[in-house]
Amino acid sequence: MEIFDNILNFGIKDYIDVFLVALLLFYIYRLVRGTVAINIFLGIVVIYFIYLIVEALQMVLLTKILGGFISVGFIALIVVFQQEVRKFLLMIGSTNFASKRGFLKHIKFLKMDGVSALSTDVDVIIAACNKMSTTKTGALIVLERNNNLDFLVTTGDEMNIKVTQPIIESIFFKNSPLHDGAIIIENNIVKATRVILPVNNEKTIPQRFGLRHRAAVGITEKTDAIAITVSEETGQISCFRNGTFVAFKDPTELIEIIKEDLI
Repeated sequence: MEIFDNILNFGIKDYIDVFLVALLLFYIYRLVRGTVAINIFLGIVVIYFIYLIVEALQMVLLTKILGGFISVGFIALIVVFQQEVRKFLLMIGSTNFASKRGFLKHIKFLKMDGVSALSTDVDVIIAACNKMSTTKTGALIVLERNNNLDFLVTTGDEMNIKVTQPIIESIFFKNSPLHDGAIIIENNIVKATRVILPVNNEKTIPQRFGLRHRAAVGITEKTDAIAITVSEETGQISCFRNGTFVAFKDPTELIEIIKEDLI
């Protein structure tokens, strides 16, 4: 009865509190989705619920052990989720988070009918990658999401070109002066070319991955961007997010995966 009384006594401030907590959990889920971190997060949740159970059952020894683990849990979370915490803070402080995409546009059930947050033409981008794959033309494409990548634009040439298949192919054409480095695409606009990306130097990355792939891993580790590469040696198309390789069976599946991530 006390629980029902508390629910009935909910005020506007309480509903706002619950709503904000739900949004916070939603964004945490988006950050750890598809990564090893989601398994760690679930493990921590399970341990916390076990702690509540043993405490209720007055199991003193287990309560002290789990209580000691939970007491340093905040510091442990920062260490374990270092990359995710960094991305979360980047997302909060990014310009795109506050204006271009908007805080609420990521929540599907809050979108207006007929309005989509997806504006990047993924089909055209992958079609260009398929064409470059047949000619073994190397390419590195970065799709901006929530984290603003303007800090990288200054390392290359700032552009404002609408994304089309011929444009992408011409940029990465072997004799083109713009083919070196990466391009950054935001809302179906090529905002920069010849961009220098941070490179991941971990030795755990497979030897078959070249400099483009290491740059793709590096940028997706430090931000929530999606990186697509075309190998100059093999013509293979690869996709990276959260610093890891995205597995896909064919270009159609890759298109659907990227569209889902961009929504």
